[in-house]
Amino acid sequence: MSPEPAGPQGTVDVVLVKAGRTKIRYPAALLHDDGARLTVRAPWAGAGVRDFGFVRFAPGDVFTEHYWRDRWYAVKEVRTGAGGLKGWYCDVTRPAVRTGGELVVEDLDLDLWCSADGTDVRRLDEDEFAVSGLAERDPAAAAAAVRALDELERLARGGGLGGMRA
Repeated sequence: MSPEPAGPQGTVDVVLVKAGRTKIRYPAALLHDDGARLTVRAPWAGAGVRDFGFVRFAPGDVFTEHYWRDRWYAVKEVRTGAGGLKGWYCDVTRPAVRTGGELVVEDLDLDLWCSADGTDVRRLDEDEFAVSGLAERDPAAAAAAVRALDELERLARGGGLGGMRA
């Protein structure tokens, strides 16, 4: 598949969909699109600070986000505004779909966090995934999601998340 042209000034709108509804939408600079992987960069798009206990996302943080058209996950490198690496937040998703200036990704609840030094690798939201009903509605997608989380954990524990470049 060939890359599609970006929106104005090389931007795309990232649209994260969950349970059929738009969870968040934000503009991002398109850094790379080779037809399989897309990389965008955007400031923290949340309202205020989000403290997970193991990491805090705050205004000024910068996310370099890698999406694939053929993989069931996204990897987001998180840095402070001053450039310090916080770590990688990974979302298990259906493969990304880009149409013109819009990049749509369906969140499947499972997530993974890997700290900058690689000592804190944690699977997140497995309880949400279990009650989401995806295993009953779409067993193939649920199985792909679990495989994706396993792959992300292997990459994180092997130091493979930091090797992604735009």
